[in-house]
Amino acid sequence: MDAIKETHFNFPSQTAYYKGKVRDVYTIADKYLAMVVTDRISAFDVVLPEPIPFKGQVLNQIAAKFLKATADIVPNWVLSVPDPSVTIGRICEPFKVEMVIRGYLAGHAAREYTLGKRQVCGVSLPDGLKENDILPEPIITPTTKASVGHDEDISREDILAKGIVSEADYVQLENYTRKLFARGTEIAAGQGLILVDTKYEFGKVGDTIYLIDEIHTPDSSRYFYSDGYAERQENDEPQKQLSKEFVRKWLIENGFQGKDGQTVPEMTREIVLSISDRYIELYQQITGEAFVKPGDEDVLQRVERNINTALAEL
Repeated sequence: MDAIKETHFNFPSQTAYYKGKVRDVYTIADKYLAMVVTDRISAFDVVLPEPIPFKGQVLNQIAAKFLKATADIVPNWVLSVPDPSVTIGRICEPFKVEMVIRGYLAGHAAREYTLGKRQVCGVSLPDGLKENDILPEPIITPTTKASVGHDEDISREDILAKGIVSEADYVQLENYTRKLFARGTEIAAGQGLILVDTKYEFGKVGDTIYLIDEIHTPDSSRYFYSDGYAERQENDEPQKQLSKEFVRKWLIENGFQGKDGQTVPEMTREIVLSISDRYIELYQQITGEAFVKPGDEDVLQRVERNINTALAEL
């Protein structure tokens, strides 16, 4: 199975290299980033031993599609997508907050609400809601970007009081976040989906704010299926989700939740291919487009060649 587990390229004018959980990022001339979205897969903060063919392509192409579809709202970091698994863009100075926006009471917000809290990140929530209910209006619940450990909730007031983001910039970030979520919601609805919640990251070059990283992928967003949503809520049934939750479920069923002493279950060829098929299904459901597999060329040779070609054109 030809998958991108790791890369060890050395490009002209390369000035840095960073290996994340699922992405390999090359800094070029301290001006550009060449981001390879590998086929590594993580769950419970653990990178699993086997890569998933086409997973990186799925995530990269979904992000590329949505970044292009929102470029009229806010400029983004992308300069080119020279390969199905690669995005090249400008380096931005990232804001030290992630803009999380929620249209429904789900995930972390639902857990907080169940504990009796009626405020999330300084935003008040009404009584009488249950998990997965639609909120009266979308709420922004920012988090700090932690270099070590987990991100933490923070309120708009604290962000401004601590000078993490200037008021003028933060007002613009909120404005962009609401418009992006509205566009994502509209696109999702056309595919029979509900965009439940998502997060956006922004950066700055000079005085210009850019949308950075990925958007609206199943790794950064939660989707419900529209069909049957109301009935499931009425009957207190779990919502049908479009996410990588199926991977976590398989791990849990096989005794792994990332805890000390636990071993990742054997990832057989059959399991790996089934996960790959599910990611391709995710792509087709979210985009409404057929997934096109690349040709038979060695995947690493293809990626390296396409990055070199793109860099030569910058």
